[in-house]
Amino acid sequence: MTEFPEDIYTEPSNVDVDTLKNLGPLRGMAGIWQGTRGLDVKPKVEGPKKQAFVEHIELQPIDPQTNGPQLLYGLRYHTHVVKPDQVKTYHDQVGYWLWEPSTNTVIHTLTIPRGQVVMAVGEAGADAREFELIATHDSGNFGIRSAPFLDYAFKTIEFRIKVTINPDGTWSYDEDTVLMIKGKADPFHHTDRNTLTKIAEPTPNPLARK
Repeated sequence: MTEFPEDIYTEPSNVDVDTLKNLGPLRGMAGIWQGTRGLDVKPKVEGPKKQAFVEHIELQPIDPQTNGPQLLYGLRYHTHVVKPDQVKTYHDQVGYWLWEPSTNTVIHTLTIPRGQVVMAVGEAGADAREFELIATHDSGNFGIRSAPFLDYAFKTIEFRIKVTINPDGTWSYDEDTVLMIKGKADPFHHTDRNTLTKIAEPTPNPLARK
């Protein structure tokens, strides 16, 4: 169990306002990115279906965040996905990537406009080039919450995302969303993966710009 301090109000005095300098393993993800070779494996009546996709993701640094003595640095993100040569949104997602230097903790939050939110967690050193985060439906802290229909028909019981910061300046992710689908005895692994190439640099957080 995590040991928390008795003083839950006093904020740290050594806060560096430049988030980009303090993102630890998330530093290689800051910026605006494009991925043109994404692959989604999703459930259909007839079985798993593979779908290629094109992804645009913007990850911008936020000001340092404190919960009393806790200090977090992070990136706010928006992901927009389409099928190749189409305009209609295939997937839309917003959230945060957070880094707590004192505990080597990485937190990933996501919200999608189909009535679902997830908060996943993992550990990584400040210089890590690869890390994995996990959320489960029965966790009281790092869990999964879905609207009633999704729980009824496509219940998400586990979410995993593995991130790799590549030597060429790109970064990749591999996701596995484990579903219990109505009428099926075995879990379905809904997977997504892509490699992102930087198309623009991040904008410094407001305090750093000031």
